[in-house]
Amino acid sequence: MFMTGKLYLIPTPISQENIAWALPSAVQQCVADIAHFIVEHPKTARQFLKQIDCKHSLQELSMQTLNEHTPAKGLLALLDPIFAGHDVGLLSEAGCPAVADPGAELVRLAHKNNIKVVPLVGPSSILLALMASGLNGQRFTFHGYLPVESTARASRIVELEKLSISLKQTQIFIEAPYRNQKLLEQLVNVCCDSTDLCIASHLTFSSELVATKSVKEWKCSLPDINKIPTIFLLHG
Repeated sequence: MFMTGKLYLIPTPISQENIAWALPSAVQQCVADIAHFIVEHPKTARQFLKQIDCKHSLQELSMQTLNEHTPAKGLLALLDPIFAGHDVGLLSEAGCPAVADPGAELVRLAHKNNIKVVPLVGPSSILLALMASGLNGQRFTFHGYLPVESTARASRIVELEKLSISLKQTQIFIEAPYRNQKLLEQLVNVCCDSTDLCIASHLTFSSELVATKSVKEWKCSLPDINKIPTIFLLHG
């Protein structure tokens, strides 16, 4: 009987400072054996694969692109190497594939075609931030990006704060790094003084900052997180 390959979901380091901290050696060895990849950006994917001593030359690797511009009708073709018997690795740019990252629809399509999906251990900025926040890790929701327009964003913040209070739930969200400072300033202006807010910036970098304080405490001194990747966690 002809066997199809597997789809490996490969997290990649958030920081390149020390890959050994981010990926277990067994995961690196598994990835090093794979010759077919689905990636967001081939250049950064090759940089990552070079770090883990890929057993194939970078020129030999097959790389197909999956990003926000990939049409839904083109997803099935990305799985062709698997149907031909090859293992394929789905690579994130940073963190976990299909979690606040392209790939979920492809993974769902793999399941529909009875392809074995293998998630590998690696960093997730969302979970790292939740772990370090001290906020409710039993009930939490990740909302992705908040509205860009200031008035709509303020209304959404108020809504999330009320949800957090009523459901006893941690609310998690992100912003484009160049808008982080404006979001932080709006959070402390809109939220109640008693609401807890965690700022988790530059996770896994040597410059990492993770701090949880009440909004009232944050008002006394706001960190500079402009253009720094950050996860925001709120609990009313």
